[in-house]
Amino acid sequence: INAEYGGLRTDKAFWLATDGNPDMTEKPMNNLDDMIIRISRCNVCGGPSKIVTRHSFTSETPECPDNFHPIWNGYSYLMGTSSGDSGSGQSLSSAGSCLENFYVPTFIECLGRGTCAFYINNIDYWLAQNQETNQPGMWGMGSVYSGITQIMDEGVARCTVCAADVRMKHLNYFGKAK
Repeated sequence: INAEYGGLRTDKAFWLATDGNPDMTEKPMNNLDDMIIRISRCNVCGGPSKIVTRHSFTSETPECPDNFHPIWNGYSYLMGTSSGDSGSGQSLSSAGSCLENFYVPTFIECLGRGTCAFYINNIDYWLAQNQETNQPGMWGMGSVYSGITQIMDEGVARCTVCAADVRMKHLNYFGKAK
């Protein structure tokens, strides 16, 4: 089947941004070289271990469960929204909900017409700290912070991504487990 697929003008894609200091007044980019330096890179790894993400809802990074070890600690990211009914997010149990670094804006939006930008109406949602409860929420929304450091220390909840400890079996030359 020969089929040609092209982006529609109304299509949107959201990409995790680099932690650079973007110019929010910059016009939408249509040059790939300009866009690529603003989109974060990642590695996707596979293995025999189960991965879990834990959120503390406090400024402390949570411990991993028994028989698990930490892979990284970070900040609890929930989702981002854009104009209209569009946005992106992931399950709080996924490793993608625990970002190692806190920065805003967290994502860059690309449109089907071939442009990408940091739009002023894009909003990031991070889990807020709440010392009194272990229920997720956005309790910090009414708080006023005096800068990004105070938000990181007192506003955004912390998280840990954990991997299950795996015991590998050694097989001898004849294929029997030892």
